[in-house]
Amino acid sequence: MRDEAQRQGLGAVYRKASDEVSQMYAARGRPAHLSDEQYRRLMAGGEYPWEHLAEAPVLLVPCLRTRDMPPRDALPEAVAKRYEAHLTYQAQIRGASIYPAVQNIILACRALGLGTLITTNHILYEDEVRSILSLPSDVFTFALMPIGYPLGKYGPLSRRPVSEVAYCDRWGETWPG
Repeated sequence: MRDEAQRQGLGAVYRKASDEVSQMYAARGRPAHLSDEQYRRLMAGGEYPWEHLAEAPVLLVPCLRTRDMPPRDALPEAVAKRYEAHLTYQAQIRGASIYPAVQNIILACRALGLGTLITTNHILYEDEVRSILSLPSDVFTFALMPIGYPLGKYGPLSRRPVSEVAYCDRWGETWPG
């Protein structure tokens, strides 16, 4: 996005939404798996884009066009009986194709020496974002990604062992290994 007014508008919406989200995080408190210092860094790291989003050289807004379900009476009886389940299913998987694409963009940026992140705070004010971007009625945003050159150097990340974050067979059963 090159239009300065759009960039500033998105930045203002993002800031407003992020103010609300930060209050939600504060009310939740520190997750048990993070130390006080890790939690402080997590929260501080999130604050920079709140103030500087519109300054990123590129703002990428991945969107998806919705697809309406066929009318219930156009479906075979067995499927029509489960129509509400299909509506719930469709709503739950809406981002299933776009978020892997977003992850690929993040990896491509990293490989090119660019920095980015995925944020979704703006969706709290989707109608305002839709207006700023002049989106058609059947197109919705799923992420907002500022892309640019990082201010600092970032090395390899450390992750918790898989055995601490994944389960095997059933919820709560430790992953072997």
